Amino acid sequence: MPWNRDQMAARAARELKDGYYVNLGIGIPTLVSNYVPEDVDITLQSENGMLGVGPFPLDNEVDADIINAGKQTVTEIKGTSYFSSADSFGMVRGGHIDLSILGAMEVAENGDLANWMIPGKMVKGMGGAMDLVAGVKRVIVVMEHVSKDGSSKLLPKCTLPLTGQRVVDMVITELGVFEIDKKGTGGVKVIELAEGVTLDEVRQKTAAKIVG
Repeated sequence: MPWNRDQMAARAARELKDGYYVNLGIGIPTLVSNYVPEDVDITLQSENGMLGVGPFPLDNEVDADIINAGKQTVTEIKGTSYFSSADSFGMVRGGHIDLSILGAMEVAENGDLANWMIPGKMVKGMGGAMDLVAGVKRVIVVMEHVSKDGSSKLLPKCTLPLTGQRVVDMVITELGVFEIDKKGTGGVKVIELAEGVTLDEVRQKTAAKIVG
């Protein structure tokens, strides 16, 4: 069976390493905070100016003033600090964030990322994604493998406006885990498949070149 959203987030959490400063994007990536391994010491950062983001609160723990960049209520951990969004983006642009886990509309086999707009549809703005993919040391995309119309979101070349060029290192979908060759020469490498998912199924649902 393909992974559900929580299983995808739990798999992404396995990529966290001791000492990492990590930024989680809106959507499935925010769920990663619920699955940080107990033996891994990381610090979660949010663009709205919070360093030390904890997991989502229980109903009796909700504080409407403690939110992440997606306006979801979160919890504090010991040592949590708050500052302006300008300082937060200074951390990102200064290369102080080790890993960004975010969503996407499209990822190309050379690591190009499109995740901020669909032409013709109203958007509030590009958000922080362009800064994140340019400033962090490693980028992991967690997304559904195909769009609502059944078309592949892993492509030979992105068709939507780009967020960044050659920036994605890894993609995690409900079908498995895929390593991106940012030099654009080797295609998308299958690292792991969800239980019950076959390589043939992945190839059928993927427009990008797949190497097993």
